[in-house]
Amino acid sequence: MASSTFADRPIKKLCLFDVDGTLTPARQQVSKEMLDVLAQLRKKMAIGFVGGSDLSKISEQLAVDGGRVVDGFDYGFAENGLTAYKMGKELPSQSFIKFIGDTEYKKLVNFILHYLADIDIPIKRFGQSDIRSPALTNRIQERNDFQAYDKIHQVRAKFVQKLKETFPQYDLTYSIGGQISFDVFPRGWDKTYALKHVEDEGFEEIHFFGDKTYQGGNDYEIYTDSRTVGHSVKNPEDTIRILRELFLS
Repeated sequence: MASSTFADRPIKKLCLFDVDGTLTPARQQVSKEMLDVLAQLRKKMAIGFVGGSDLSKISEQLAVDGGRVVDGFDYGFAENGLTAYKMGKELPSQSFIKFIGDTEYKKLVNFILHYLADIDIPIKRFGQSDIRSPALTNRIQERNDFQAYDKIHQVRAKFVQKLKETFPQYDLTYSIGGQISFDVFPRGWDKTYALKHVEDEGFEEIHFFGDKTYQGGNDYEIYTDSRTVGHSVKNPEDTIRILRELFLS
């Protein structure tokens, strides 16, 4: 049985959502239609987001009218759940740098920066490169152009393979992130890490919605986890369609 925290919800289940490509277009703001659907859903069951980005970036996409994004969801999981909130209150966090150590972290960052500098792509911008807590993410300004180029030339897939070959001694996982990103994090610190924070609630089911659910995508582990019912979506409109069919009809 679900705990008394969600006793007022008629459906004793939890819906967790990836952010980019699932609740919003990549790095864009959430639509009013999506917010309305989530508000309706929250009256019936618990909901939460689980994104790879840090909380400030997720807030840019999901926060409304200057409010706190974590107040619009029952659970908020940034950085794959290393930064976590329940009912608006922060839970204990973890640190990638503490896990790997400053020396090894520096080696990894230096290698990534050198590799990126040597990549030959039609358009290159490094004004939005992020080094975040559980993941190292490269973002290029011309997102759409790079995404189309990457589908053909597999730039990120080749880079991920190179990282695996170069740092086999590190207990790390590498995956393709959002529209143009790649993620690096300690093994087990993928999005399934967020499930640690919901296990004590006794939900009848945990549904996960994500767009990068293929092997190598950063939704794959939680999508295929035995503790979740996975839903692979094409875009936010697809997410809305499935939610209406399953829970809001």
